[in-house]
Amino acid sequence: MVELRPGARFQSTVCATEVIVVKGTGPAELTCGGAPMVAAGSAERSGEPSADASGGTLLGKRYGDPDETVEVLCTKAGPGSLALGDSPLAVKVTKPLPASD
Repeated sequence: MVELRPGARFQSTVCATEVIVVKGTGPAELTCGGAPMVAAGSAERSGEPSADASGGTLLGKRYGDPDETVEVLCTKAGPGSLALGDSPLAVKVTKPLPASD
């Protein structure tokens, strides 16, 4: 369980994925590759992502939960998938800019 707050940085313990929290507060179970994420720079990687959590992350993409209570920005891509508890975090769709006719 990690304490989410905007600006907090976390890294995966099973792959190269690193994220920054954009939106979210309070304790949460943020995972990547099926393993809990830890504060950036606090642990070495060991092991591999689990087979059911190996969809990968994309550099520069924002990920959020279905309730839109948590949003993270991927700063380093990896083979593990992000999740909040049991619900996977999905890539957020960008909103198109209005036309300037």
